[in-house]
Amino acid sequence: MRHDGRELENSVRIAVLGSGAGSNFSALAKACEDGRIQGEIMIVSSDQAEASILKKAAVFRIPTFIEKGGKEYSKRVAKRLTEASVDLVCLAGLMQIVRTPLLGAFPNRILNIHPSLLPRYPGKEAWKQALEDGASETGCTVHYVDTGIDTGEVILQETVPVFRGDTPETIHARIQEAEYRVYVEAVQQVITECADSDGG
Repeated sequence: MRHDGRELENSVRIAVLGSGAGSNFSALAKACEDGRIQGEIMIVSSDQAEASILKKAAVFRIPTFIEKGGKEYSKRVAKRLTEASVDLVCLAGLMQIVRTPLLGAFPNRILNIHPSLLPRYPGKEAWKQALEDGASETGCTVHYVDTGIDTGEVILQETVPVFRGDTPETIHARIQEAEYRVYVEAVQQVITECADSDGG
């Protein structure tokens, strides 16, 4: 990141990219406000003009921008985030594939939250995959984003039990509660590790 080790923990500039409700964004924003994350969300972006994440960002008075998907998505977003001097990028339900221009602009600085214990059940609706597979447990994973789909290095995971009688809705809700905890913990862990590294 762009700061020396002593300054880093108090000055990490975070961007959040999402396509939907923004519940993980809200968890991160609250954690930044109360000091559990030693950073600040500077900007929020969505590829969907009506996404609730944009409305939630407005409540926190965080600037937003809309960037539709397409071949130039990663290039355009990389430009906007670089201009905003962002240090760390957090994906929160983003339904776009992050490609090389954005990955290159923020190497090992893009995090994602996925609703399964990766490498099991990558891709969409992972909680449904777990139920259909008869799994006794599932969970969520925070990982670095790379060129694959949910293939990046794991940062943190939390296990969630699958109960008899669970529906896709009940297990998804249980996973989301875990996500709010583990994403906050993972972001702060990355910030601390980067500060230690940059500080020598």
